[in-house]
Amino acid sequence: MRKISFSQATLEAMQEEMRRDKKVFILGEDIASQGGIFGQFKGLPKEFGHDRVLDTPISETAIVGTAIGAALAGMRPIADMHFADFMGVCMDEIFNQMAKIRYMFGGQTTVPMVIRAPDGIVRSAAAQHSQSIEAWFLHIPGIKVVAPSNPYDAKGLLKAAIRDDNPIIYFENKDLFRQLGEVPEEEEVLVPIGKAKVAKEGKDVTIISYSIMMQNALEAATLMEREGISAEVVDLRTISPIDKETILKSVAKTKRLLIAHEAVKTGGVGAEIAAIVAEEGLDYLDAHIVRVGGKFTPVPFSPTLEKAYRPNTADIVNGVKGMF
Repeated sequence: MRKISFSQATLEAMQEEMRRDKKVFILGEDIASQGGIFGQFKGLPKEFGHDRVLDTPISETAIVGTAIGAALAGMRPIADMHFADFMGVCMDEIFNQMAKIRYMFGGQTTVPMVIRAPDGIVRSAAAQHSQSIEAWFLHIPGIKVVAPSNPYDAKGLLKAAIRDDNPIIYFENKDLFRQLGEVPEEEEVLVPIGKAKVAKEGKDVTIISYSIMMQNALEAATLMEREGISAEVVDLRTISPIDKETILKSVAKTKRLLIAHEAVKTGGVGAEIAAIVAEEGLDYLDAHIVRVGGKFTPVPFSPTLEKAYRPNTADIVNGVKGMF
């Protein structure tokens, strides 16, 4: 099977959906003129024209507000944020409009749109360009949130998100853009939203992760296998709605749970998963739940401090060993 990059996988997803449905279009800063800040939109204006690949002013509020209006008018916009960090500028549009309109109108209208949001730590981008803010949106009903960890899921989740009639925030870790992975060319790739995946089966402990930290989770599982600890690794894929069934089934089997993410540990996705297991699967556990996440501080600029800030494979291994 061919191998392509995460970025190429998302490009193919947009191409295929724009060919399939003329209502799909893209808007954002520098996406038509420069192919996006990370090159993830290159070639699209040539095939689809500037009517469907739109450069916008530097205004996240305008980008998301325009996308909401277009979605209400029957289109399927993909709104690009240069960095997920900038979503703070347009939060009113996101949580007071995008998320609530379907509810406020009793289901008479929908807001089928996707916000692409590059997030995470990469090359000393510092405090305002390195955040992982996915947990913000766990608290907002009416929004679905996805965070793929590999090219296959990147393509499949983006295609599914574009087709969904609900607003979806698509978090894509910047450090994943060049990652290679197997993606079939001759068959359609669709990944169901709201469904986690068991990436590696095991019997002694469940490790739940998503996005960039899946690499660390799988690496930790390999290292612990050599020491006789069999770890089951679950790729969450969708952050909201969380796949409780897969989580509880795995914990019931392994009796131990660790959750790892790059985002700040305090108030993170791991806290929600820990609460779910405490409420609905406490009797399964033979050990305390462990969370691994970023430190409660802004992301440093210094490469040395940035490395120290980011959770790593050793943190996962040590967390698991502390359960035995």
